[in-house]
Amino acid sequence: MRTIKFYRLPNGNSPVKEFLDSLSGKQAQKVLWVLQLVEEMDIVPRQYFKKLVGSEGIWEVRIRFGRDNYRLLGFFANGNFLILTSGFAKKTQKTPHQEIALAIRRKNEYLARRGKL
Repeated sequence: MRTIKFYRLPNGNSPVKEFLDSLSGKQAQKVLWVLQLVEEMDIVPRQYFKKLVGSEGIWEVRIRFGRDNYRLLGFFANGNFLILTSGFAKKTQKTPHQEIALAIRRKNEYLARRGKL
C-alpha cells in the first residue's frame, strides 16, 4: 500500500492541488479515482502507473478522460510515500522533457529540505 502526498513549494503552495483545482468536476473525479487505485493496489496496471525510464526515479500517474490525457509526476520517499510534484495535460506522444526536469528538480529540492541529499 502506498500513501500519496502532494509536494509543497517553499511558500506552501501545492502545484498538484492547483492543477486539480483547474480541472472540471468530472475530470478531477477521474484523477482522484486513479490516485485511489495507485494507493490501494499492490500491483497497479501500467495504463495507470509506470516508472519513467532514465528519469532518476520519476513515476507517472496516467489518467485518460475521454480524449484528454493527464499526467501527475512524482517520486518515492521514505518507502511507500509517493510525493507528486506536478500535473499537466499531455498533448504529445512522449512525456515532455521539461515536465520530467521539473519533477527531478522538485524531488532534489524536497530531499535537500529533509536533509536526505
